[in-house]
Amino acid sequence: MAISDPLGITAQGLPNLERTNKRNDLAALARIAEEREAGLILMGNPMNMRGTEGRQSAWVQEFAAALKRATGLPIQLWDERLTTVEASRVLRASGISIEKRAAAIDRLSAVILLQSYLDSL
Repeated sequence: MAISDPLGITAQGLPNLERTNKRNDLAALARIAEEREAGLILMGNPMNMRGTEGRQSAWVQEFAAALKRATGLPIQLWDERLTTVEASRVLRASGISIEKRAAAIDRLSAVILLQSYLDSL
């Protein structure tokens, strides 16, 4: 997970959410959004490399609709292709150990995703 600064210029990582089940996940995300005073939730959309939507994208859209109902916030889907690849490249170049890299990849991927969205604005 990641959050932007109040001006919407930079993205900062948040601790990863350990998934349990859909009901608990939605409640946890709604609580975090309220605590952080979020105005929008950005979700990665796992597009195929051809730019088309696949099975995972349909699941994300379904989850996004449930999250919108749970939070009352607008949900924006954003192409997440290659964010994990970029995060892996950055972490590998930083020289941190494989164990620490595995723990940081989701957080950095979220930061890269959010920063690309902010940059597009």
